[in-house]
Amino acid sequence: MALLRPQIPTSPATGVYSNYPYSIWTFKHNIAKGSGGRGAGRCCNAISIDAPAAVSGIRWGSALLQGARGEMEDDAMIVQSDDLGGFSYAAVFDGHAGFSSVRFLRDELYKECVRALQGGLLLNGKDLNAVRKALQEAFESADEKLMNWLETSGEEIESGSTATVIFVSNDALFISHIGDSCVVFSRSGKAEMLTSSHRPYGSNKTSLEEIRRIREAGGWIVNGRICGDISVSRAFGDMRFKNKKKEMLEKGVVEGRWSQKFASRVKFHSHLLTALPDVSQITLGSDAEFVLLASDGLWDYINSFEAVNFVRKQLREHGDVQRACEALARNALDLRSQDNISIIIADLGYVHASWMILCCH
Repeated sequence: MALLRPQIPTSPATGVYSNYPYSIWTFKHNIAKGSGGRGAGRCCNAISIDAPAAVSGIRWGSALLQGARGEMEDDAMIVQSDDLGGFSYAAVFDGHAGFSSVRFLRDELYKECVRALQGGLLLNGKDLNAVRKALQEAFESADEKLMNWLETSGEEIESGSTATVIFVSNDALFISHIGDSCVVFSRSGKAEMLTSSHRPYGSNKTSLEEIRRIREAGGWIVNGRICGDISVSRAFGDMRFKNKKKEMLEKGVVEGRWSQKFASRVKFHSHLLTALPDVSQITLGSDAEFVLLASDGLWDYINSFEAVNFVRKQLREHGDVQRACEALARNALDLRSQDNISIIIADLGYVHASWMILCCH
């Protein structure tokens, strides 16, 4: 069944409290109708609370849209609390083979990050090596817990999800990233791509490293997909490429995807997919305008330069980061994006403020 054009919410959000020390904000309007699947009727949502003074200068916008796919498997969340010592947390999840992995990670990944980062102690210390080690530990711990939960629950056992997370304060940005969502930074109007997509195809440095790692682990790539199956090389879940590789081989024989003779020759040495994140740090100065985090449903149709120019124009027109976020999502749909789209913008205030100063003079 064809989906109706998703409607982006324009009314204020309504808060609903969860069991955690932050509140969940969910927009009332549906963004997709007519699919009949689990994703039909999913809402735009974000997590936030009253920000402490240290992050009060950052304004947030978020948008979720279901594309032409039968299910909405993306999600996005924003957390502002005292847990991280003045840093805000924001994450985009791009799920596959079901929504179960994303649903688990919404709560669990945040808790693992807070624990590993010792609250905000390591972030405020600004020691990248210490932060990297902590976040790698957090991601791998969350992945292990997710796979245990998927196996014991039996719910969408083959599901998985990418995740791109940012921690932002008034003067620093940390990124922890697996998969093919991307973070773009606007500095004095110039777009800076801060992440590289983890995909088993392409000729860029990251792709070549991923291809080599997969082959050294005993895997193979067909048409840009690991074992002819999945087109991302780092993700949470996806047990068949981690601790269930033998079962994956046997299933491939039964389904006629490869022969028993081929399967008998395969020797796996390690996981084909990994949840080990790339971690990076950016210093935010007076030229920092905004941070844009989005799933590949946006970036497959809009490049970083176009996205930054679009958002800057929106912020100069009205200064409303939520409206800018929604407009960017609409623009991706107008360009015929077929994928689900998740967008978060952290507006650091520079674009609108500088434009107002120019207008006043």
